[in-house]
Amino acid sequence: MEIKIYQVDAFAETLFAGNPAAVCPLHEWLPDAVMQNIAMENNLAETAFYVYEKEGLRIRWYTPTVEVDLCGHATLATAHVLFHHENYSGEKIVFNSRSGPLTVTRTSEKLTLNFPVDTLTEVKPIPELEKGLGIAPLKTFKGKTDYMLVFAKESQIKSMQPDFKEIAKVNARGVIVTAPGDTVDFVSRFFGPQSGVDEDPVTGSAHTSLTPYWAGVLKKNTLEAIQLSRRQGKLSCTLAGDRVEISGKAKTYLIGKIFVN
Repeated sequence: MEIKIYQVDAFAETLFAGNPAAVCPLHEWLPDAVMQNIAMENNLAETAFYVYEKEGLRIRWYTPTVEVDLCGHATLATAHVLFHHENYSGEKIVFNSRSGPLTVTRTSEKLTLNFPVDTLTEVKPIPELEKGLGIAPLKTFKGKTDYMLVFAKESQIKSMQPDFKEIAKVNARGVIVTAPGDTVDFVSRFFGPQSGVDEDPVTGSAHTSLTPYWAGVLKKNTLEAIQLSRRQGKLSCTLAGDRVEISGKAKTYLIGKIFVN
């Protein structure tokens, strides 16, 4: 069996930036173990698979080790593939997913994700995270799948050298660290050793937690953000009621074939 595969740099204005994701169009779902093995072989933060079902397009996302409920950058990459390579007609895509309906709209050069807002609950400091990050946060929040830790300034996020073994002890998809930005509204990084990705270059889904928090702090609903990984990524975020709109660009890096027995 031959399966088409695309590799796309999401939330990137040029190649070799942003967050690379693999995208595999399928005619029907493969066994879960096969999709997991493909994601493991790709060894990217996320591999997205999509199928046209009776109800419409359905998308699923895999890290190298697990299937996840939501992934922003791989959804952006999948929309880019549909719009630019798979002859999708129209300017709006609706994906069915384990996180409910997700839309992506094409406007000019950017793609805009529309995701549900994450619900954050402030919790007590977590010793494993303080030890793993080497610095105590100002506040700690628990979302649906991630912890979010707030710090005072951008330089603390940049200089952070996490101990991933300590972070992996915490039961969560991953850990978001964030602070006010020097040149943008806020900055962040995302650590996910629990999900097989020590540091994710650009995490769209994390901005469903970051956007409502910083919108409340800064008293504004439209924000500019940078994720401070080595590759970096730029995101424009808008809080729209119980949804978050996350915009960015994408660039195709590779088109190929997978051969599966």
